[in-house]
Amino acid sequence: MSESGQQPLEETTVGIFLAPEGTEEIEFTEPKETVTDAGATVDVLGSETGEAQTVNNDLEWSDSYEVEKSFDEVSADDYDALIAPGGTVGADTLRTDEDGVELLQQHVGDGKPAGVICHGPWTLVEADVVDGKTLTSYHSLQTDIRNAGGEWVDEEVVVDEGLVTSRNPDDLEAFCETIVDEFASAQR
Repeated sequence: MSESGQQPLEETTVGIFLAPEGTEEIEFTEPKETVTDAGATVDVLGSETGEAQTVNNDLEWSDSYEVEKSFDEVSADDYDALIAPGGTVGADTLRTDEDGVELLQQHVGDGKPAGVICHGPWTLVEADVVDGKTLTSYHSLQTDIRNAGGEWVDEEVVVDEGLVTSRNPDDLEAFCETIVDEFASAQR
């Protein structure tokens, strides 16, 4: 809580992406829990509403979570911040969803913050919003980021013009702390 007694993300609305299947569970649950605990209102967004199955370590099925709103029923104006988790299959699926890509493109284009981890930057590349920005990601995405005009670095967490990126689940503590700071500073 801040000195005024408010939580840092009180009155902040965050959308977190969830693929129909294949999102890395911990990259979805930890950021969602962190921003919720910081006071944000959080909507789970996906291609369609209903259950979505996550994975652990890309290959092991894990728990299912509810997608509350579909990309085609929301707009960038509805959210103060967005989060795009990784998971190879999940991120690959999300980058082919035109409505999800358009939402992220409009959101970042409006200068609003986004937290994107692991394979999630594929969606940033597809949204054509990495040109001139410095990002990190899972190491296998570095060529994609460079080809899209971005600079890729191997760091735990990188912030550039409101984009917060991290490499993998090992970076979640720093990623979660940084998204709260970045999302809160965008609201001031």
